[in-house]
Amino acid sequence: MSIRFLNASRSYDATRRSVCFWGHDATFEITFSVEEDALRLISPQSNRGEAGFLQAFDANRTRIETAASKAYGRSRQSFYRLSGADF
Repeated sequence: MSIRFLNASRSYDATRRSVCFWGHDATFEITFSVEEDALRLISPQSNRGEAGFLQAFDANRTRIETAASKAYGRSRQSFYRLSGADF
């Protein structure tokens, strides 16, 4: 099976300093997070703070999901933390 991103939900996690989102492989839910530094890298013009990071995520969703799919393809886990190196 491959990972699919059917749920458009995402949330900002201030503790982990990342934006979290979810993918599905059949019946399995996989959690992903994108570090703030990665969002700054792919969207340097974005504002800082929760609203800015969520906006950066939304503007780059396709690119982020592509990076998430590649990470999932390398090793099947239930949680992934995407950093700047993933982009």
